Amino acid sequence: MMATAGQAAGSDLYEERLARAEERMILTAPIAGIENSLWYDYRIDITEAQKELRADLGRASDLEDLRDAWEEYARELRQERKEYIEEMAERGYRSGTVTVG
Repeated sequence: MMATAGQAAGSDLYEERLARAEERMILTAPIAGIENSLWYDYRIDITEAQKELRADLGRASDLEDLRDAWEEYARELRQERKEYIEEMAERGYRSGTVTVG
């Protein structure tokens, strides 16, 4: 029985680790509690990126395909988060950060 590209690579890809770090930064609540079209667009874009990743991983035939899929996914998550935060800031809403220490 042959291993698929995903099984052969395991889960020790640098690109996957970066993507998993980006996943941990997915916003789970709207900035300032404002549920507007920007928030819903952001959530839809995240869902689409996740669907695209699953499709890309399913089509991957080698290690390079896997790396490309994870890299693209991480880039999309980062870009969508950045765009949402910037667009909300343009409207006067800021994303808060708490620092302890």
